[in-house]
Amino acid sequence: MNKEDYYNVLGIDRNASDMEVKKAYKKMAMKYHPDRNPGDKKAEENFKKIGEAYEILSDPSKRQIYDQYGHSGFNNTSNTYSNSTSHFTDIFGDIFGDLFGDHNTTSKNKPYSHRGNDLLHILKIELEEAANGLEAIFKINTQISCEKCNGSGAKDKDSFIKCNKCNGYGQIRLQQGFLTIQQTCDKCNGQGSYIKEICANCYGKGRIKSEKTISAKIPAGINDNDKIKLSEEGEIGKNGGPAGDLYIQIKIKKHDIFIRKESDLYCDVPITFNTAILGGEIEVPCLTGNIKIKIPKETQTNKVFRIKNKGIKNLRNNSYGDLFCKIIIETPIDLTETQIKILTDFETTVKKINFPKITSWQNLLKNFIDKKIK
Repeated sequence: MNKEDYYNVLGIDRNASDMEVKKAYKKMAMKYHPDRNPGDKKAEENFKKIGEAYEILSDPSKRQIYDQYGHSGFNNTSNTYSNSTSHFTDIFGDIFGDLFGDHNTTSKNKPYSHRGNDLLHILKIELEEAANGLEAIFKINTQISCEKCNGSGAKDKDSFIKCNKCNGYGQIRLQQGFLTIQQTCDKCNGQGSYIKEICANCYGKGRIKSEKTISAKIPAGINDNDKIKLSEEGEIGKNGGPAGDLYIQIKIKKHDIFIRKESDLYCDVPITFNTAILGGEIEVPCLTGNIKIKIPKETQTNKVFRIKNKGIKNLRNNSYGDLFCKIIIETPIDLTETQIKILTDFETTVKKINFPKITSWQNLLKNFIDKKIK
């Protein structure tokens, strides 16, 4: 009897990728597995067929021979397909390993390792530091590897006893028909061994609490609440597992002068009413040093002057924001009698044309009152 084409058995094209071969086998194996079809001889036969097809098509060298010579390429050769039950269970266990735990080859030869926890550190910085960038140095409380036992948790290398249930693999196999399930050994919790005498420094944990100094480069233009990730600067992992990450969350302190909005800076600049009336030159603050701007005569309060490229660096495009200076005209206080007389005399000389906003406001007020009367 002619054997059915292996590609047809798995229902795939001859150009199918390795992933497509694996996916097709997984689907077919789930469908025809004897545990799902008890007493069904046809399902059992189909399960054997797809296992045979998968053994050939999942191996690049065997697949190349099959593509060139077909089934005849495996007659009377060392490549003859093995019809043992163990072969099926090994393939099935490999495909569905993720359903029952970690079954990679490395996990069979060493105890389970666990990644360390991530940590979050709040770093408060000044606005100037956010604008210019800095090399921040600070301390964190974390878990580090115990130096005395090198993270093993044992007093010494002779303190380990191999688990007799899993034979040191950390996993055990359970046979259910044609299906082999690998599970974490419940006797050693996947460690593969016991510790007879624990390390007195870390009490068998392999890690100890300690203060750690961190150095981190904070880029110019960093924003409030931005987070910087330092890979593997978090807590050390267990049993040789990788360290977690450290996240630095930036908090920018309130500034005495500036308010920041994205890359722009805003500030209020008080001036005398003389400068507002007559004009003049004033100094305004800037993160790179004070600069001078000219105030035109007859400048009104709340007038905003925009100074290009004097804001903060934009992290996205390396451009700079602007500085916005709002003029606040300060009314003098604690005047002397002489000063009051001068101002009083001055007021008698001005006319409505000198106060257009007041004149406009008075006209609006008059119209409003007239409408109310009518």
